[in-house]
Amino acid sequence: MHNQETSKKEEQFWTQRYLEHQTGWNIGEPSTPLKTYIDQLANKDLKILIPGAGNAYEAEYLFNKGFNNVFVLDISEEPLEYFKKRVPEFPKNQVIHGDFFIHKKTYDLILEQTFFCSFPPTKPNREGYASKMYDLLNNQGKLVGLWFDFPLTDDMEKRPFGGSKAEYLNYFEPYFKTKCLETSYNSIESRESNELFGIFIKN
Repeated sequence: MHNQETSKKEEQFWTQRYLEHQTGWNIGEPSTPLKTYIDQLANKDLKILIPGAGNAYEAEYLFNKGFNNVFVLDISEEPLEYFKKRVPEFPKNQVIHGDFFIHKKTYDLILEQTFFCSFPPTKPNREGYASKMYDLLNNQGKLVGLWFDFPLTDDMEKRPFGGSKAEYLNYFEPYFKTKCLETSYNSIESRESNELFGIFIKN
């Protein structure tokens, strides 16, 4: 599904978006639902991945709270370079420039924040996301995050792309036990009623 050519196209697309500051999803801080989830995590040794991390405010927040095993991954080098300048003490070897779909390591927890909605919403892409998340998690590992809850259109270019609870469950249930997937009660104002908070545990 994701070959070298696809990766290159995606990288060029996102680099251009960052260079042109067309990153409307960038809220300048960790989103409230993820911050609330992070605040109740007790195990500071968890190996955590944030794919499609962009400006990686959640990674910065985790790191400042003493989580030293946090990895950020993005297909574009542009936001990663900015992140390294913004958080110079963050371990450089935990900032990964690469394609999620061909990434190889495994993790205890993966945080989803505007990543799923960022690539074209084809069935192969969305199925590939679910199976790749499964592959990247250790046994009983968790996929936790936010998924946009608004209808898809026929436009395959205008990101972020939406979806529905039923659609997400259809992709995730073959791989995960669903702990919850509900309308987020503490979304930021601009996303109120438009995102689902979910916790999925690897079967």
